[in-house]
Amino acid sequence: MKNLVSIIYALIAIVGLQAQGDIQLALLKYNGGGDWYANPSSLPNLIAYCNEELNMNIDPEPVTVEVGSPDIFNYPFIHMTGHGNVVFSAQEKDNLSMYLKAGGFLHVDDNYGMDQYIRPQLNQLIAGSSLVELPFNHEIYKTYFTFSNGVPKIHEHDDNLPKAYGLFYDGRLVLIYTYESDLGDGWEDPSVHNDPEEIRQLALKMGANMLKYVFSY
Repeated sequence: MKNLVSIIYALIAIVGLQAQGDIQLALLKYNGGGDWYANPSSLPNLIAYCNEELNMNIDPEPVTVEVGSPDIFNYPFIHMTGHGNVVFSAQEKDNLSMYLKAGGFLHVDDNYGMDQYIRPQLNQLIAGSSLVELPFNHEIYKTYFTFSNGVPKIHEHDDNLPKAYGLFYDGRLVLIYTYESDLGDGWEDPSVHNDPEEIRQLALKMGANMLKYVFSY
């Protein structure tokens, strides 16, 4: 019963935050040695893009939040990235699971070298639910911009096709894991990776679709 009450209060907090129009995004800080702080300009640039192109009203300054902190319930969208090891404690898994069940959304972006560590952790978050590849006709690929072939390829890793996996709870997409895509790199300042502008635009548009999806469903 205590857990149910916590979920109800968390849901009220998330919905209330969106209803007030006071939306702030967060970057997830985790343990294990992976560089959770990679791509420092990515979230601010995505926010600026969405505020301008989609007329959103998101605080231009994202915050950093730890996996096990109750503060995660203040943010309807949390972004996670890195290259290396990821370790969630039992308490952190419970906290993140409750956040997702309560209405929160997590985007995990493999910045290369993260997959072998993060995938098992994600598959343990919600009992009875594991990562599934999102079909190209999923709504997240057409909420604002259209991606007929799924998540775009921004940076080359191992010459593999980019993929997006989803985690569902009660039929709702609560988490998207982008693999072999590197969206976060594409959101960074143009001078960081010197990507062609059309590639960077693809990354920003896909990010915009994710935020549009989160605030529409």
